[in-house]
Amino acid sequence: MHATRPLLEDTSVRYAIDTQKSTFVVQAFSTGLLSAFGHNPKIAIRNFRGDVDFSPAEGLDRARVVVSIGADSLECVDNIPEKDRQDIHRRMQGEVLETERFPEIVYECSRVTGSGNGDRYWAALNGELTLHGVTRSLAVSARVVINGDSLRASGEFAVRQSEYEIALVSAAAGTIRVKDEVKCQFDVVARKQG
Repeated sequence: MHATRPLLEDTSVRYAIDTQKSTFVVQAFSTGLLSAFGHNPKIAIRNFRGDVDFSPAEGLDRARVVVSIGADSLECVDNIPEKDRQDIHRRMQGEVLETERFPEIVYECSRVTGSGNGDRYWAALNGELTLHGVTRSLAVSARVVINGDSLRASGEFAVRQSEYEIALVSAAAGTIRVKDEVKCQFDVVARKQG
């Protein structure tokens, strides 16, 4: 009798994101004639969840990542007057993200490559981002550290709003506009399940 290689399901470990220990931030930038007087809002994503399926024996090749974000959970965290904060939230949810029509933002990835030594990896995720009802390919680079029952991934990526049919916001008769590209940073901790 010869030994057979275990199936992926038998060797895969699932990690669930611990949102209390994780941060996910979006940074927007202003441009235009009066951009020096504009605001570069820093937006925290408060409601997100997700899973990472990973097989240490298989390496990164069969890893899978799914992250789901409540679009209405984005919140300006800058130290600004409350009136400005409310205006940013109203415009972000009503005009930019249209959260009533598109309540969820989802990133799904089953194509991961990279290098590592068993507990530290440089990972390149090639997944699909669904934002504002539009799905497009999105590459994300991450540093991944596995320590006992936890997995920690951190990195950053950029999103061009126009690629997702998002109208760019302007103020002061168009002399202050939000740039098309926003920067996203994450530091995510996930816990091994069962």
